[in-house]
Amino acid sequence: MNRAELLIAHVIASVGPLGDEEYVTPRMYQDMEATIRRFAEKRLDPLLARARKTKVRHKGLLLKGIPHEEIARAARQKKADLVVVGTHGRTGMARVFLGSVAARVISSSPCPVLTVRGR
Repeated sequence: MNRAELLIAHVIASVGPLGDEEYVTPRMYQDMEATIRRFAEKRLDPLLARARKTKVRHKGLLLKGIPHEEIARAARQKKADLVVVGTHGRTGMARVFLGSVAARVISSSPCPVLTVRGR
């Protein structure tokens, strides 16, 4: 019996301070977080719908925090056999300044990581 399950994760980065001159009321902060969450759910929903059509066992994970840390943590907690992560394929200075979530996932994942370059 195939017990495989596809976990589809989207990580929401925490809303940080906006700057020394900016003040955000707790209500504004909650509104920003709610808007970000709705946006993330809209990104996750089509992927879950595609998995549902193929009749693959699946579950959506909406995580919050530092992307590579949350992906690695979820992989550990769910005892994942493989992590598949998209990559922009940046190299050189773009990668230095923008970083690479995929590279960080590779270095912190408890299991093998397959990177897939986006379109």
